[in-house]
Amino acid sequence: MMSFLPNSVSFGHVASIVVTLLSGVAVMFLRLRASNRPTTMRKIIIPPLGMSTGFLMFVAPMTHVPWTWALIAFAAGATVFAYPLIRTSKLERIGDEIVLKRSKMFVFILLGLLIVRLLVHDAVESKVSIPQTGALFFVLAFGMIVVWRVAMLREFMKLKRETAAEYS
Repeated sequence: MMSFLPNSVSFGHVASIVVTLLSGVAVMFLRLRASNRPTTMRKIIIPPLGMSTGFLMFVAPMTHVPWTWALIAFAAGATVFAYPLIRTSKLERIGDEIVLKRSKMFVFILLGLLIVRLLVHDAVESKVSIPQTGALFFVLAFGMIVVWRVAMLREFMKLKRETAAEYS
């Protein structure tokens, strides 16, 4: 059977990349739709809480990784990957509502993070099993979203206090 792919690239590998790219595009589309709409504390807090259920994957022994690896993954997400999201996500008050204003760079930041994730994923996957790779990237993503949402929550609370002070 004739193949258009080199012998070192499997169908599963290509499928994984395609699914990751499609997921990334879907996330970008959802993020763009969500911006410029009123936000609430609940909308800021729910995503990391919902995502935290993913830690149940560690019940399966095949996903276990050393604690130091998990801490490094979390720290990378919380610093390197969260920073661009924090810098490009600004909340502002419009009347009595607080809205998330997206930066023009937001889409490019998300696309850049997706490309870095794809490149680093192959390097990590060559050293550890696929379930462990998934676990490490989950911890990295969790570190990113928690820090990003905490920054948004702090900004949201500041704007709420300013609104309350104006009306008192």
